[in-house]
Amino acid sequence: MREINYEAIENQIGYSFKNRDLIKQAFTRRSYSQEHGGENNEVLEFYGDKVLEFIVGKILAEKFGKFEEYEKAIQQRPLNIDLLHSNKTIGEYSSDYDEGHLTEFRKMLVSRQTLAQRIYDLDLEKYLFLGRSDEENNVRDNDAVREDLFEAILGAVALDSAWSIEQMQKAVEVMLCPSAVLFDENFVEDVAQWTIKEYGCVPKFYYGGFSYMYSRTENTICDRESMQYPPSRNHCYMKLGEYQYLFYAEGKSLGEARDNACRCAYRHLKEKDLLNPIQDEIEEPSESMAINQLETLSRRGYFDLPKYKYTENHDKNGNPVWQVTCMVNDFDKVFNATDSSKKKAKKKAAFKMLIYILENYDEED
Repeated sequence: MREINYEAIENQIGYSFKNRDLIKQAFTRRSYSQEHGGENNEVLEFYGDKVLEFIVGKILAEKFGKFEEYEKAIQQRPLNIDLLHSNKTIGEYSSDYDEGHLTEFRKMLVSRQTLAQRIYDLDLEKYLFLGRSDEENNVRDNDAVREDLFEAILGAVALDSAWSIEQMQKAVEVMLCPSAVLFDENFVEDVAQWTIKEYGCVPKFYYGGFSYMYSRTENTICDRESMQYPPSRNHCYMKLGEYQYLFYAEGKSLGEARDNACRCAYRHLKEKDLLNPIQDEIEEPSESMAINQLETLSRRGYFDLPKYKYTENHDKNGNPVWQVTCMVNDFDKVFNATDSSKKKAKKKAAFKMLIYILENYDEED
């Protein structure tokens, strides 16, 4: 039977399983179980989908909302310690954003594209157990398969932790990187892409106590901004392949500690002038791949997602002629292209924008 690196998976998702059979099940596709027997991950996907919806709602409520009376109470002097410790939900609840905005935030966080990208960033799809048909079709690169894996892992965490809200939320925050998705604070993905390019692997995360892998030497770089006294219970150590330094940070949650460690590493790499220029991110720009290449650069944090405007006209014979306009918020230029095929016109416009960005990114930035 094929081996699976349980410890590596647990380090990446920030959760240690009591029942490691659930890890294997989360990574087992139906095609594999049909050929080899055992259970697959489809039921775990179902549970994980529900976990994700609930925890994302909880994260948004905590991130953007507050209880008015509690906020007033923590400003008062002297502090009513008994009241503050007994109940943090006193008074009416208010949110910085209305229902429409929160719905859009939720859609961003739970979208197939987001979940698939995070599985890719964590380098977890390589552990999937696939049957012959899935292997032949190389489904590891399929966004739907990566989305299923993300949800199945959460389902496994839910069952293993006896539906502990605290443990489920930790796993979601570590795996999902909410701040990166919502606010483009994408240090996690930036550092991951740098490590992949330099060392052929993703960063390794260790969520332990302050003494774990820590020594007071110049080989450990600490994010002083995030360190608290007394120290937080949420710690993250990060190793970037064979890079000489280890990065350490703390946070209010494991996800925030991980984000802070990545921010610390990103600033260090930028200070040392080690970050890759945008021109190195695309090996060979091409019209056929331009749409995906633009999106890749956007996902790596260089600029906002491109937007496209479509206009349908007709020639003198009544045949459709499509004009597509490609726009990127960070750049003043827009590019148009026409073709009888809507898809081809979009590719042409995207390619023009891609070439312009690669040639002018540094000046525009």
